[in-house]
Amino acid sequence: MAGTDLHSRIDATWRAESPKLIAALMRMVRDLDLAEELAQDALVTALERWPQSGLPDNPGAWLMATAKHRAIDHLRRHQLQLRKHAQIAQELDDVHDELHAAREDALDDGIGDDMLRLIFVACHPLLSSEARVALTLRLLCGLSTDEIARAFLVPEATVAQRIVRAKRTLGEADVAFEVPRREQLHERVAAVLGVVYLVFNEGYAATAGDDWMRPALCAEALRLARLLVELVPAEAEAFGLLALLELQASRTAARTGPDGEPVLLQDQDRSRWDRAAIERGMLALARALRLSPTPGPYALQAGIAACHARAPSLEGTDWARIVALYDALAREVPSVVIALNRAVAVSMHTGPADGLALVDELAQAPALRGYHLLPAVRGDLLQRLGRDDEARAEFLRAAELTRNARERGLLLARAGAAGTG
Repeated sequence: MAGTDLHSRIDATWRAESPKLIAALMRMVRDLDLAEELAQDALVTALERWPQSGLPDNPGAWLMATAKHRAIDHLRRHQLQLRKHAQIAQELDDVHDELHAAREDALDDGIGDDMLRLIFVACHPLLSSEARVALTLRLLCGLSTDEIARAFLVPEATVAQRIVRAKRTLGEADVAFEVPRREQLHERVAAVLGVVYLVFNEGYAATAGDDWMRPALCAEALRLARLLVELVPAEAEAFGLLALLELQASRTAARTGPDGEPVLLQDQDRSRWDRAAIERGMLALARALRLSPTPGPYALQAGIAACHARAPSLEGTDWARIVALYDALAREVPSVVIALNRAVAVSMHTGPADGLALVDELAQAPALRGYHLLPAVRGDLLQRLGRDDEARAEFLRAAELTRNARERGLLLARAGAAGTG
């Protein structure tokens, strides 16, 4: 395997496996900084050995075993009790015979999921919402501080500072690596739902890199969402989020072409949408609405996704309903990004000129400066109005702003098409 190809494979493996490594190591060493350091050590070892030995049959398992061996070495150096050594050795051999306490006494044992525990740690109420988001995207999505900063349009130094402070806060508080007890769940569940939502979004439309999607992240977010509805079965928004993720994930197979290129909604083959996932999403949405007839933000977004899932075509979509749902969503969680999405829906309902007027009103919003989807949407609307030269300029601007190679290719292709229109 060529050096460049091998390093690409290693990078892809690291992005997929690093959250699992950190979660498992965190359970062993109870120190987030140390868990990250040990995971990075395993990566360095892979970079040293794999170019000579070749990629293992199961790179993720190799990294996990290497990281756990390093954790054991670290713990031994610090003279932990023999009982701890035996416990970790069992863990290394994948022998999971730990005794479980009653569910009411220890919900984390009832869940038995390291990734979910890590999310609850990252969503501790001691941390600000901004710190929770930054820490989660770093740990669970493997994003760099630069990628997180660009995704949220804030300086890289700000993100780095948030992550450092969050780790220090958790360390100083000696936060337990566990799912909190039932009486403590409510204060964290909203943050946890937000984190799972962000993980899915990063998988559905990757911020950076060579791939349009990161399916492993989507699958992990769905798995966690399914665990959460079991953990909090009376929480309407947990079912709203699950509905949203199932409905969005139903389009996965149609969102990329044979060579991995992006396929936009209007060009997707709807026969490739996963009908079983759509049915699961509809059932979860119905459950959310039974629990709370007034839908929350996730249920509202699931309602929008359901409109697309029911529609036979782009033209046959109930755009009036989608606009109304965006209006309700904007009242619940005002956001310029939601306003931008609403403008797209308006353009489909009453025409591109109406949509363009709304987009132009948003153009000066500070939060959208440097946000590549603003010129991308504007370019689409201008192209639909026959203003090809202006559309081409907007697509080129969007291409300069995105960090995703596949998305850049799509935008450049659209710029070329507009230039010859």
